[in-house]
Amino acid sequence: MSAILRKSAKSSEILGAIKSVVGDEPANLHEPSFEGNELEYLKECIESTFVSSSGKYVDKFEDELAAFTSAKFAISVVNGTAALHLSLILSGVKPGDEVLVPALSFVATANAVAYCGATPHFVDSNYETLGLDANRLREYLRVETKMVNGYCVNKKTQRIIRAVVPMHTFGHPVDIDGVLTLASDFNLQLIEDAAESLGSLYRNRHTGTFGSFGVLSFNGNKTITTGGGGAILTNNEEFATKAKHMSTTARLKHNWEFKHDEIGFNYRMPNLNAALGCAQMEKLPEKLQAKKRLFHKYSEAFSGIKGVKIFVEPQGSNSNYWLQTLILSEDNLELRDEILEVTNAQKIMTRPIWTPLSELRPYFSSPSMKLDVVKSLEKRLISLPSSPSLSLEKHA
Repeated sequence: MSAILRKSAKSSEILGAIKSVVGDEPANLHEPSFEGNELEYLKECIESTFVSSSGKYVDKFEDELAAFTSAKFAISVVNGTAALHLSLILSGVKPGDEVLVPALSFVATANAVAYCGATPHFVDSNYETLGLDANRLREYLRVETKMVNGYCVNKKTQRIIRAVVPMHTFGHPVDIDGVLTLASDFNLQLIEDAAESLGSLYRNRHTGTFGSFGVLSFNGNKTITTGGGGAILTNNEEFATKAKHMSTTARLKHNWEFKHDEIGFNYRMPNLNAALGCAQMEKLPEKLQAKKRLFHKYSEAFSGIKGVKIFVEPQGSNSNYWLQTLILSEDNLELRDEILEVTNAQKIMTRPIWTPLSELRPYFSSPSMKLDVVKSLEKRLISLPSSPSLSLEKHA
């Protein structure tokens, strides 16, 4: 059998495995589901006329997020990027600084650093978590940086490396113990990009609650959605107060006067979006259970196919399995694009992982460690349809 025929046969086998899970109908990558009180809460919100950043649902949503994650404070904002931007500012990131960012992440992680006038410094990933590799980063920093007046300084650029932003890729928790120790040893602020990991636990503690800040996203393709929307998690009351103040244009409280004591941002989440979020939170446990069932369905479907496997949550973690991920073996790299073409041609939406941030035009000149794992993973990962509804029996 020729190499072309073998490749086509393998792609057909993989397509069959996917269809055994999602069925023959078109399947999006991740669809929101509205099965609860969304319409009721939105109607109440509209009838109250409180549709912007004031209203009971904003406070209610923040309280529910804090309770669910066990964070002391949650501050809702317009999107996850805004949450990350504010968290970086409040962590002391200044123009001219550098921030350690995984090269394998959505572009917003680097963009938020650039909004601060700082430079993203790209780091490699780990095969077991898909996230930042704390051990290899430690060795890199040991060689490439020096401590000056208590700050970690890049020897080549002479810039202070102010913070590290691990990202929980596809909802799978990164090695937080390793990152925490690293941050302490090199005096780095720790901000968790937990945009994709609502409902994920690391050693029975919710992601986004280990660093000074954690950020969540509620975009339409996330586990729960508020349309747009994001949130900042923190256990520091001073940080929480400051984040709420800065996200509300830094306006001083007064019944009628408009006085602002610093440059702030119009980042507060509208009441309409928060109302949607409150209804979604009521169904969150069911959505998480459905996504775990979907993982098991995919695992069974691919168990007999050589050269591919479904990514499994890291040891010591409980992942939300936001996006189900197929991993190709090293000798099947040439299959990636064919699988993407075959599945999408049948309206079964699959996606490659992001282009490494270091390869994007705005960040060509940004500093970077060797990215061997990132480059390998980019060629081998495919995201599969992951909507919670796909776990229902009608899709079997």
